[in-house]
Amino acid sequence: MIKADYVIVGSGLTGSTIGRILTDHGQDVVILDRKDHIAGNIYDYKHEESGAMIHKYGPHYFRCGSEKIWKFVNRFSEFYDWSSVLMSKVNGEYLNWPVQHSYIEKIAGKEWNLFQGEPQNFEEACLAKMPVQLYELFIKGYTEKQWGVKCVDLDKELATRITINKSNVNTLTPNHKWNALPRNGYTEMMRNMVEGIKMHLEYDYLQHKEEVVANKLLIFTGPIDEFFDYKFGKLKYRGQQRRVEHLTDTQEYQPYIQVNYNSPEDPRIRTIEWKHLMHADDKKNVNGTLLTHETPFTPESPNQYEYPFPDKINKSLYEKYKAESETLDKVLICGRLGEYRYYDMDQAIGRAMNFATSILEGLGITEKE
Repeated sequence: MIKADYVIVGSGLTGSTIGRILTDHGQDVVILDRKDHIAGNIYDYKHEESGAMIHKYGPHYFRCGSEKIWKFVNRFSEFYDWSSVLMSKVNGEYLNWPVQHSYIEKIAGKEWNLFQGEPQNFEEACLAKMPVQLYELFIKGYTEKQWGVKCVDLDKELATRITINKSNVNTLTPNHKWNALPRNGYTEMMRNMVEGIKMHLEYDYLQHKEEVVANKLLIFTGPIDEFFDYKFGKLKYRGQQRRVEHLTDTQEYQPYIQVNYNSPEDPRIRTIEWKHLMHADDKKNVNGTLLTHETPFTPESPNQYEYPFPDKINKSLYEKYKAESETLDKVLICGRLGEYRYYDMDQAIGRAMNFATSILEGLGITEKE
């Protein structure tokens, strides 16, 4: 039997953050994870042949605007300044993504004919904020590849993630105070975060529920539909099939960390060249260069779930599961998969911190600064 006051299922950012804060305040915590490693989908490791640091589940670019969150993560790692500069390959040419305002004026002029009225889907929401030339060059093909459906079938809220840069800005997230990466990688940061907390890896809670006792609260960060054994049906997710390529005789494959492929003729969504992500002191020791080519697909296994599907059907289905979860006693279902919502890393940490604060307040404990 595994017993603790707080049983946390999942060692990713949400579960580990809650676990750390509860443990810091003297609570009895155990973390379970069915993967064979900690850190969830931000897990990274050093590629043996090349020496490059690679993110197993795709690139994770940390950015943050909250001093509270920034102070929290700096407890567990030194960070170095790093801003992501991404490119889209359009008709054989590398172009900035997000697109700069000056480029939009170049292809569409200064007066744009925008969609009028209340947008009903992703395509209309995009055309309400940008000219059709930009949408068709950079967004339509990429998005339909990413999700495997037409843009008109996607929820309009997805368009809120698309931004346009000022003409002199070329980074992905210029409005965040901190753009940085942990000096020794995310896995090391997470290892420090969960230090001293009881941990069971390769342990599938849903297969061993009868052997686990949470005296005060079960905190589940996996897929909410799987938790309920799909009683209302399966929620849809997308993931990436990843092909890693080590080029021993090439020092640089592409000029930037990430290149997006917008053309539907190329099944890949993007290529990542990992040495661009590395600290200058480590980059010079890489043998050749290391790439990951990503191609979107619809996974069947919960272990491959990455992106909640942004349409009305799945949104409605999730609400059924959410309502069901709210009837449970001593159970909190949260995180990207638990709440069926895409969170950036800082958002996931901030939300987990809020959950932990609420739990402590329920115990009459004032959180330490």
